[in-house]
Amino acid sequence: QVQLVESGGGLVQPGGSLRLSCVDSGSIFSDNFMAWYRQAPGKQREMVAGIDRYNTINYADSVKGRFTISRDNAKNTVYLQMNSLRLEDTAVYYCRAVPGVGRSAYWGQGTQVTVSS
Repeated sequence: QVQLVESGGGLVQPGGSLRLSCVDSGSIFSDNFMAWYRQAPGKQREMVAGIDRYNTINYADSVKGRFTISRDNAKNTVYLQMNSLRLEDTAVYYCRAVPGVGRSAYWGQGTQVTVSS
């Protein structure tokens, strides 16, 4: 069954912005650590940003100051606001839910972000 659904990807010019959304129906959302990952062709998947149940946030160095992760527990949704996009941000972006001990983490299907002039 589909448990994470990402949306909001698309084609943007360098310097542009996109807002990604991920809706989680697979577990008790408010308990989860939620994260955004990305994978570009020929590269390994990397974590872009994460946010835990206490609203503690971490970012990859490559996106600090440009991307913002947030969550809305009432909507079971995690967001990634991406500003000042660069060519190297082009990738498939994946949502990941980590429920904690007792249940396996799971992935969304991914949404394509392409930054091109």
